[in-house]
This record gives sequence, structure tokens and C-alpha cells, in this order.
Amino acid sequence: MTQEELDSLMNGDVSLDGVLDETTDTADAEEEGMVVNTADAEGYRVAASNQWPPPPPTEDHKVVSQLDDVTKGIETKANQVFDYLETISNQMMDIEGNGRDIQKFVKTQKELFEKLHEAFPQIQTFSKALADIENAQKKVDLIITSSLDVGDGIMSIMDTMQYQDIHRQKIERVINVMRTLSKYMNSLFEGKIDDSKRVASATHIAGDKDTKDVVSEDDIEALIASLGGGHS
Repeated sequence: MTQEELDSLMNGDVSLDGVLDETTDTADAEEEGMVVNTADAEGYRVAASNQWPPPPPTEDHKVVSQLDDVTKGIETKANQVFDYLETISNQMMDIEGNGRDIQKFVKTQKELFEKLHEAFPQIQTFSKALADIENAQKKVDLIITSSLDVGDGIMSIMDTMQYQDIHRQKIERVINVMRTLSKYMNSLFEGKIDDSKRVASATHIAGDKDTKDVVSEDDIEALIASLGGGHS
């Protein structure tokens, strides 16, 4: 009932019978699972779920527990990836260091054979060795450049992995919010009487439609009579 309908009812402008009929129709529709709710401002409607009771609180349905497993798995795998990348990075640094040592040696050899070739230009061995040294120098320079490129690539991967850690933190924040809401709801519905000391709820009360399991007065009298006969 809207506020306008309530005001009209209080002013006597609306018949109470019409309001009761509308309430009864809504209650019957709820029992049949046909009530629909407005999903958003655009007027979309979503039918109520007919699945009841909800899934049991087993390990497969515990939301926070599953999210904890997800964040733990993300963190574990991320640490493994970082360890692999660190190992590769260290190996590439070793390659770069060895390459520079070879580069220095090749440079000294080139200077030596340049002098020998200049002093003895007629000796083909010196000229051929000088050509081989220049070719080796180019390859060493290429190895050093490639190792530096791989190192830069590893750093880029590590930076990208930071986004995965951010997503993990976002999931953990959602978990914390859910746990806070759960604790708040538990505190909100907390009573002063312990559940073990509460009176058991009646199976059927006045107004229930299904009362086939209720004991009738005749059954109670028969039971009393049988108990009395047992003592006689």
C-alpha cells in the first residue's frame, strides 16, 4: 500500500474491503511463488525463486570459505610466479655479467690482432683471425643486449602481477565486509534467552491450513484413558 492509498483510507475515501481483497490476492500469489519484484528504476521484474529451502551450509555453499580458498590460491600461485621470475632474473644477470667479461676479452684480442695485421699484412692468418674476432664481438654484444631486454621483460611481468595482488586485496575487502555484516546481523537477532532453554515451537498453530498431524481432543482423551487403564 502506498502512502497516498494510506492517506485516502484514513480520510475514508477508499473502501476497506477493496484493500483487504488486494492484500489477500497478494498473499495468495506469494504462496504460489508468483510474486515479482521491481529490480531497478527502469521497471525490470524478476520472478521469485521457487527453490526452497536454500542450499545447506556445506563446504560447497559456504561463500566466505570459498572466497578464502580463492585468495589463498591466488597468493600462493603469485608467490610461486615471483620466485620463478626472480630465479630467471638472477640467471639473466649472470649471463649479462659473463657476456661483459667475454666482451672485454674479445676487445683485447681484437686490439692485439689489429696490431699484428698492421705489422704483417701479408700473413692471412692474422687477417682471418681479426675477422673472426669482429664477428664474435657482434654476437657477444647481441647476447648482452638480449639479456637486458629479457630483464626488462621480467620487470614488466612483475609489475603486471601487482594487479593480481590488487584483485586479491579487493576480494579480501569483500570478505571483511561480509563478515562484518554477518556479525552485525547475528548481534541484531541475538536474544537474552539461550536457544537450548527456549520452549519448542508448536508444529501447528491457529490459522495453519495443514493440520493433519495435529492430535484431536478425542485422541487426547483416548490416550488419557489408556494411561489410566494401565495403572488400574
